Amino acid sequence: IGQAVWLGIFPGLCISLTLLGINLLGDALRDKLDPRMRGAR
Repeated sequence: IGQAVWLGIFPGLCISLTLLGINLLGDALRDKLDPRMRGAR
């Protein structure tokens, strides 16, 4: 890893972006489907 830093950065970045996407999708689904949230906005 000392000579090719991207070997450690690239997988970590991919995992982070995947988790961010899943989190945003979950938030959107909760906002759409949770009946308790409908009166809040």
